[in-house]
Amino acid sequence: MKFGIMTRNPDAWSSTQVREALTRRNIPYACFTFPKLVARLAYRPYFKIDGVDILEDLDALIIRPIGRGSLEELVFRMDMLYKLERKGFYMVNPPNAIEHCVDKYDILALLEDSGVPVPRTLATESVNEALAAFNELGGDVVVKPIFGSRGQGATRVNDVDIADTIFKAITFHHGVIYMQEFVEHGFSDIRAFVIGDRVVASMRRVATGWKTNYSKGARPAPEKISKEFEDLAIKSAKAVGCKIAGIDILESPNGPRIVDVNSQPGWKGLQMVTDVNIAEEIVNFVLSEIKH
Repeated sequence: MKFGIMTRNPDAWSSTQVREALTRRNIPYACFTFPKLVARLAYRPYFKIDGVDILEDLDALIIRPIGRGSLEELVFRMDMLYKLERKGFYMVNPPNAIEHCVDKYDILALLEDSGVPVPRTLATESVNEALAAFNELGGDVVVKPIFGSRGQGATRVNDVDIADTIFKAITFHHGVIYMQEFVEHGFSDIRAFVIGDRVVASMRRVATGWKTNYSKGARPAPEKISKEFEDLAIKSAKAVGCKIAGIDILESPNGPRIVDVNSQPGWKGLQMVTDVNIAEEIVNFVLSEIKH
């Protein structure tokens, strides 16, 4: 048995945790980056990287963040993952889940279709429609890039003139205006870590402002979430096809709101406040899946 870890940085904290968990199990592994992957059609090996035939030499692939790239590079990487999946190769997460989760509109659309509560959200290419929606959403919104993570590029806007400037700048560069009502949530939110059909760990992320991303300086605090929140997190992961996911939950005055599903979550902050070894849980889950 041998695992592959697809990661842009094998020495990144979460990737290192997975490597150590595999080593404790005496499971050999190899780390790869997408730019080195060679794909063939009509002759074999179909996928080769650093001398490894993925389909023949590996039993599973754990996909960490796939890295930045041009649209062509990212589409090609997803194409390869779909081809691997069609050949019956096991990956976490599956390519459709990764594809859904890079698109914020798509995530929330799937969540809403599954009956998961999400913030009021609008996406448009029209500045005029966006300005009308700015007022519909209470004149206090968060404007986000549709493709983005870790809170980067997210801006709270509560001035119509500033909104107008931002919306025009987005459309000038052929972007899509994507905004949500600002949900009052104090200075904290909940991150639930889902593996399979259970929440293995959770935390409260406590910040000094409205952004609660750990990468932006939020402080992790232990949090045992309710059965309602657990069920909501699991339902959210399943809605977008994730086997492993980080679910972000805001506690609004009107009840919980799911604002993001991360298909390639890190867990450094979470590991600080839980006794559960998350990397071990991931390896155990993958082993249980490939033995079925």
